Amino acid sequence: MKKQLLLVAVLSALSVQAGAAVPEKTADTILKPQPGQTQAALWASRVLGKLHYKPAPLDDAMSEKIFDRYFKSLDGEKMFFTQADIDQYAIVRTRLDDAINGENLSVPFAIFNLYQQRFNERIAYARDLVKNGKFEFSSDESYQYDREKADWGKSDAEVKDLWRKRVKNEWLRLKLAGKEDKAIRETLDKRYEGYLSPSRKLTNEDVFQIFMNAYAMSIEPHTNYLGPRAAENFDIAMRLSLEGIGCVLQSRDDYTVVREVVPGSPAGLSGKIKVGDKIVAVAKDEKTPLTEVLGWRLDDVVALIRGPKDSTVKLEIISADAGPDGKHNFVSLVRQKISMEEQSAKKTIYEVKDGAAKRRVGVISLPTFYMDFEARRKGDKDFKSATRDVQRLLVELKKDKVDNVLIDLRNNGGGSLTEAVELTGLFIDKGPVVMQRSGDNKVEVESDTNAGMAWDGPMGVLINRGSASASEIFAAAIQDYGRGVIIGEPSFGKGTVQTLFGLDRFAQSEKVHYGELKFTIAQFFRINGGTTQLRGVTPDIKLPTMGDSDSFGESSYENALPWTQIKPAIYIPAGEVKEVVPLLDKKHEARVAKDKDFQYLAEDIALVKKQRKENSISLNETVRRKERDQQEARAKLREARLLANTPGADDPILVPDPKDALNKAISAKPANGKPAPSPKVAGVKGALRSDDGLQGAERSLAAELEAEKAAKAAKDVLLNEAVHILADEVSLLKTDTRMASRVLPYAADAK
Repeated sequence: MKKQLLLVAVLSALSVQAGAAVPEKTADTILKPQPGQTQAALWASRVLGKLHYKPAPLDDAMSEKIFDRYFKSLDGEKMFFTQADIDQYAIVRTRLDDAINGENLSVPFAIFNLYQQRFNERIAYARDLVKNGKFEFSSDESYQYDREKADWGKSDAEVKDLWRKRVKNEWLRLKLAGKEDKAIRETLDKRYEGYLSPSRKLTNEDVFQIFMNAYAMSIEPHTNYLGPRAAENFDIAMRLSLEGIGCVLQSRDDYTVVREVVPGSPAGLSGKIKVGDKIVAVAKDEKTPLTEVLGWRLDDVVALIRGPKDSTVKLEIISADAGPDGKHNFVSLVRQKISMEEQSAKKTIYEVKDGAAKRRVGVISLPTFYMDFEARRKGDKDFKSATRDVQRLLVELKKDKVDNVLIDLRNNGGGSLTEAVELTGLFIDKGPVVMQRSGDNKVEVESDTNAGMAWDGPMGVLINRGSASASEIFAAAIQDYGRGVIIGEPSFGKGTVQTLFGLDRFAQSEKVHYGELKFTIAQFFRINGGTTQLRGVTPDIKLPTMGDSDSFGESSYENALPWTQIKPAIYIPAGEVKEVVPLLDKKHEARVAKDKDFQYLAEDIALVKKQRKENSISLNETVRRKERDQQEARAKLREARLLANTPGADDPILVPDPKDALNKAISAKPANGKPAPSPKVAGVKGALRSDDGLQGAERSLAAELEAEKAAKAAKDVLLNEAVHILADEVSLLKTDTRMASRVLPYAADAK
């Protein structure tokens, strides 16, 4: 099968030449296009014009689309440009096609340079407001926080007023969180000053990628241009491995800080690198002198640290507990292959009471449909694969004697088409899984050709709005075969197939890199003839919808391909799960009507939807304080309920994994030798939390990591309910053997 990729997320990583040091630019640096970029744009237009699923000519009409999207890419919230800024470039609105064909990108770069100018002006104004402004919070002013669909400001004064309200809102958030005026001024001034540093580090490569993506996405939402580094990062994400030292890094106050140390990695095994350490200099190999990286872009530091397996990298580090003038330590590490296990498939087991009996449900969480294409191509028998990992987990779950299996695909944005087909094959005997229609209307059927099932018992799939592409292929096939119960909310609605096309084949020198195109080459269809395009997969049993279809999902794109259908494939259903769905839905409705945590979450979702629809927040302190007090009261009530351990007596119980028991016991034992208290769930996933007014790195790293830990430990109400539904299915099938033989004919035959 061809190397075909399905993705939901637009790859927005900015790229520069790998390993290049990028000095911080001054605010007035003028960026200009490079010759290689103009040639790359021309070749990209030729490829997209001929090979795209829905090729669109690069003409005046396309130029207008590129023009609008480019300005939107730069200033999506319409907080920097004025209408006059847009109007001064109106003459080139229909000439961007000529710019690409004529290899002259001076206009897109001029527009970006104007954006940089406006950016610096607006931030300077905001900082002046913070230092010298006086805000009153008794009037009935309001602030529109989502301006994507708003008009451009008619004048400079109008845009300045938008910024006044923005600063006022951020001031009020901090004030409500208990900050004094002096601390608020310091926090906000540092925040706005912090916006300038990343902006000054943007390069002509970044500008080129932004412009080319404006062109690519004007054709169709899932078509993108990837610069050299973005292409490299995409490949790493697909194979879930890289060659490095095993540190997750973060930028904080111009420092590169260690956010996480991967267990078993060179960094972890050395014992010389800790969370919070600051990397101030890097030597990419033993022969190269140390290069100071203070103030560097994070991706440039990462590129310097990464390198070939078995090579040595040297780091100069300031310990986490030392100040800026603290002692510098030097650490040399040998790079190794690092596996990104956090993104791999994982299993858990839950027990649900059913009278005197207990039903065991195995949950397999799959964050992405990953595959190491290169290792598979080379014949590596141990290549990384989502299907192989899930198959191994199913074997373990059989040994654990689970009664039902749930595949959790929430927020799984897709990945390898091959993996989607092969994963489906673990749950059906054999047959078609998905159909593809190319631009010339040829239809190919992708099938599972391996007889037998890795799991022939009952199963379900949990999806949400973030489940896209390959996730939708899998969920749709399971639904069409009648093989399992689909639970959750309607999925993303991405029914298109993308491929990667390297532009370097057109380069006249090995030193020049043109990047890659990711573009749509086909549309996929369910085996029933329909498509998930726009509509997504509709669950059999619906849970509260947390996403916003107007701003997230295929239907939110104005140029998305339409829904359509073709002739169904020939296939034999693997069961009649729809027979049991009404009974499960009835039990589900009765249960959630009594589940206080489920009701609380539904209330929160309704409140968020109301706020999103209003798209406005009061700048009156009395009104905002009342809203905050109400939210804190709700949060305290829920926290008390969770900590009391009285609610949720029928909640699924997590069965401890013996393999993790020792590690957890060790990590739970502090230095004083006394065991740490067992953590108690004090939150619900998806629930609203109190606003501390801070952003990102304004919180301490320790506080940030602690919050993430608490979020992971939070009660997952929707997962618990999905587990309950599958436990109900087990009970129904065990008490009605005739129904069981229809719902699971293959399992019945096997017995």
